[in-house]
Formats: sequence, C-alpha cells, structure tokens
Amino acid sequence: MALTTLHWHSPILAKATTTQILLPDVGEPPFAALYLLHGASDDSTSWLRNTRLEQYARALPFLIVMPDGYRGYYSDNENGPAYSQHIGLELPTMVERHFRVLPERNSRGIGGLSMGGYGALRIGLGYSDRFCSIHTHSAAVWRASNYYDLAKTGGPAHEKMRRDEADRNFGGLPMRGKHDVLTHARRARKAGNLPAIQMDCGTGDFLLEDNRAMHAALTKSRIPHTYHEFDGGHDWDYWDLHIREALAFHAANLCLSK
Repeated sequence: MALTTLHWHSPILAKATTTQILLPDVGEPPFAALYLLHGASDDSTSWLRNTRLEQYARALPFLIVMPDGYRGYYSDNENGPAYSQHIGLELPTMVERHFRVLPERNSRGIGGLSMGGYGALRIGLGYSDRFCSIHTHSAAVWRASNYYDLAKTGGPAHEKMRRDEADRNFGGLPMRGKHDVLTHARRARKAGNLPAIQMDCGTGDFLLEDNRAMHAALTKSRIPHTYHEFDGGHDWDYWDLHIREALAFHAANLCLSK
C-alpha cells in the first residue's frame, strides 16, 4: 500500500491539519473509504506507528483515512471547533475531491479507539445518511461517568485540565444533547439509515463498565449492534490485535471495488 500525507487547511477548524491516507494496491477505482480515528493522547500517525495496519489492510480494496482529531472528542464543541462537522462532512468532501473515491453512503465506514471510538459513534450515527458501518475499540462513551474519577488520578493539575476539557467539549458530563450517541442512534433508526455497528472492549480496560453500559443502553433501545469482550487492556497490544476484525467487518459492509 502507498501512504500519502496530506497537509491541508480546514475552514471549519480555521487552521492547518494533517491526514494520513493508505491507498489500496488491489481493486479498481473508484474506491470505498474507512475513516479511522485515534485516541485522546494520539495524532494522525498513531495507527501507523503502533500497529501493523498497513500489513493487515494489504489485500483490502479501500482507502484508510486517518485524520488528526486533536483533543476535541470528534463532537461539535460547546466552546471550540465543530469536530463532528470537520470529520463527518469536510474531510470526506476533501478526500473525494482529490482521490478516486465513491461519494456514497455505502462506500464510507468509520471506526476508532478510545476517544476515537466515541467519535466513530458520534459521527457515524450523527451523520447516518453518510456512513454505512461503525466500529469501536475501548470507546470513551463515559455513560458510567468515571471520567472525573479518572481525572483525579493524575493530580490537581491533571484533574483541572480534564474538567476544563469536558466543559469545553461537552458542557460538562455526562454527555447530553448533540453529544449523546444514543440520541443519534435512535434518530438514525427512525430515519431508516442505521449503520452496522460493531463494538469491543478488553476485560482489563478501565472503560469496560462504560462500554457495558452503552451496550445495555443500545440493547434496551433496540438498536441492532454486536458487542464483544476480549482479554486485554487499554493499550496498543489490544488494538493491534482487534483492528484486524474491524477491517473484516467494514469489508463485509462497504460497497467495494473488484
């Protein structure tokens, strides 16, 4: 696969940003695209530096697009940039303008880990007319709201930073309104364009209870999805192992070239 690094200006973010794109070696254009999101402490290069993603995707006929989500949690911030619009609308438009990619719902998937897992749900469900498949690893859904308890473990300065971040991004916790993925899931189901959803989390992950709570909430709301728990924690060993299953999931749901 060929790797392309794009440095481009985002009018929505009002700044320059960087996106990594893996181009397929197989299939014929126009291609489908998977938008793969990083976690809160990472950047657009993290999936490439910490996993064997390029090796795993070698036989797959779709682009893998890895943007920089900064620490915006991929939602439209209460006091900051509109990250969901940036990733859900602006980024695909840019990719489809410069690459031979199908501009159709059934040719777009989205997934991510931790912060990016929440982002995949927020964007994929919030723009369910634009995405046909969603996957998450260790999603930072915070429905069990251990966010503030976790913030305390880093000391007063870290706690203040995380609280300020939650206020800036979401207007505090728990996530409500436009930030609540369950609300978006219900709307997508009502509109008849609910994407396929696959979620997983490690049994040693500090976000396990939050993911279990989200799974239970989706089940109670009769939102079709699959949810798996595997051995492992909140680390790259886990994500490197299970991104392979996520790639297969998207390959089964995207409209692919032959």
